[in-house]
Amino acid sequence: MGKGGSLSEGVIKKILLSYAYVAIWIFLSFSVIVYNKYILDRKMYNWPYPISLTMIHMSFCSSLAYLLVRVFKLVEPVSMSFDRYVKSVLPIGALYSFSLWFSNSAYIYLSVSFIQMLKALMPVAVYSIGVVFKKETFKSETMTNMLSISVGVAIAAYGEARFDTWGVILQLAAVAFEATRLVMIQILLTSKGISFNPITSLYYVAPCCLIFLFVPWVIVEYPLLKETSSFHFDYKIFGTNSLCAFALNLAVFLLVGKTSALTMNVAGVVKDWLLIAFSWSVIRDTVTPVNLVGYGLAFLGVAYYNHSKLQALKAKEAQKKAAQPDEEAARLLEEREAEGAARKNESQG
Repeated sequence: MGKGGSLSEGVIKKILLSYAYVAIWIFLSFSVIVYNKYILDRKMYNWPYPISLTMIHMSFCSSLAYLLVRVFKLVEPVSMSFDRYVKSVLPIGALYSFSLWFSNSAYIYLSVSFIQMLKALMPVAVYSIGVVFKKETFKSETMTNMLSISVGVAIAAYGEARFDTWGVILQLAAVAFEATRLVMIQILLTSKGISFNPITSLYYVAPCCLIFLFVPWVIVEYPLLKETSSFHFDYKIFGTNSLCAFALNLAVFLLVGKTSALTMNVAGVVKDWLLIAFSWSVIRDTVTPVNLVGYGLAFLGVAYYNHSKLQALKAKEAQKKAAQPDEEAARLLEEREAEGAARKNESQG
C-alpha cells in the first residue's frame, strides 16, 4: 500500500507540475500579447512603433542572455564557427526579426481575438512549407485537414466586424515568416546536430534581429520618433514588458523540456480561446457568431492535426520498444555464439 501510495503521489506530483508549467506558459504568453496590444494600440497607450518595441525586446533579451551565458556561466554556449553562424543562424535571425515586426504591427490594426483566429493558420503554413522543402511528406488526408483549417479562418475573417486588409496582410506575412523559420531550424540547425535552448537561442539570434531591424527602423520609425519630441522612455512600461517577453522564453524552455512540444501546441489552443474571451469581455472587441463558427471549424482542424501528430509519435515509440527486445535477443545470441566458439577453441587447444 505504502509503495503504491508513494507511486500514485509521484504521478500526481508530476501531473500537477505539468499543469503548473502549462499555466505559467499560458499566463506569460497571454500577458505578452495583451501588453503588446496595450502599448501599440492607438486607443490605449498609443505608441504605434512595432519595430522599436521589437528592438527593445531583443536588446533586453540579448543582454540578459549574454549575462547568463558569459558572465554568470549558468548556461553553456553552443560550439559554433563563424562560417556556421553566418550560414545557419543569420537566416533564422532574419526570418525571426520580420516575423516579430509584422506580428507586432498587426496589433495596431486588428483586434486580439481576430489575430488569434488568423494564427490558427500556422500548422497550414508549417506543413505546406515543410512539403516544399521536403521536410514533410505530402498526404491527401493531411492536406484536406489543412484546407478545412483555412476555410474556418476564411469564415472567421468574413465575419470580422473590424476587418482591416493591411492588418490581415501583416499578420499573414508574420505567419509565413514564422513558419519558414520553424522549417529552417530543422534544415539549418537540427539536421546538423545544433540545438539551442531559449537562452542560447536568444544569445545567438537576438543580436541578428537587432541588425536586421536597424535598417527598416532608420527608414520607417526613426523619423517619426524624432518628430515626437515629447516622447520620453517609460522604463516601467518597457522594462516590465521586456521582462515578460524574456520570462516567456524561459517558460517555453520549461514547458517543452518538462512536457513536450505537443503539450505546448494543445496549451496554445487553450490560450487562444482565453484570449478571445478576454478580448471580448475586457477589451470590448466585437466577436461575432460568424467569427466563432469559423474559428470553431479551424479549431477542430488544429485539434485533429495535433491528435494525428500524437498518434504518429506513439506509433514511433511503439516501434522503438518493439525493436529493443529483438536487438537484445540478437546481442545475447552473439554473446552465446562467441562463448561457444571460445570454449571450442579451448577444448581443441
